[in-house]
Amino acid sequence: AAMLPALRRCRPGPVPLPVLAAALGPGPFPGLCPGWSPRAVPARGRKTRHDPPAKSKAGRVKLPPPVDPEELLVVLERYRQHRLVLNALRAEFRAEVQRKREELLAAEVSLEELEEHRRLMAWNDEENARQQARREERVRKENEEQKRRKLEIAEKQARKMETFQEEKEKEVLQLQEEAKNFITPENLEARIEECLDNPQNYNFAIDKDGRIVKRTVLS
Repeated sequence: AAMLPALRRCRPGPVPLPVLAAALGPGPFPGLCPGWSPRAVPARGRKTRHDPPAKSKAGRVKLPPPVDPEELLVVLERYRQHRLVLNALRAEFRAEVQRKREELLAAEVSLEELEEHRRLMAWNDEENARQQARREERVRKENEEQKRRKLEIAEKQARKMETFQEEKEKEVLQLQEEAKNFITPENLEARIEECLDNPQNYNFAIDKDGRIVKRTVLS
């Protein structure tokens, strides 16, 4: 019954004046007094945290409660097992999170690598097509150049053969023309008579211009 007024004063909100006057005595308290007024008694009752200790407890030394060694060993062992289990669970959770993160990263990397592979393959196909077109164009030009050279060589050979045939024909005609003056068994007598009738004197001298300057008279 003695603690009820103190509990009422500790509640939040305003406190009726008759209750406060009964607790603190008469005084000028018009109206209501707030529940946490400085005039109210502290929440812990008769002392504040700044009050000195009681005289009966001035020299008292507080000692920790006694600990049973066997119970302490049991508690320490259980605490050690608890820490081991907790650390194992934490390690397992970390490994699971790391594994999931690596799987996500691997999936992202695999997608990026696949996209990069597709892009590189497309570029490779385009480059191969371009190189093939250049190669085909080069081969076509080389074939055309080779055909042109073969045609030029064939034309040169044909012109050379024509020139050779013309020279041979001229030689043949010349030989045929010279063959008319050849001495044969059939015209031998006639040629002898012609030589005797028309003697030729080849014993003569010429100057630098080719004119005959001196001739020996035939006897």
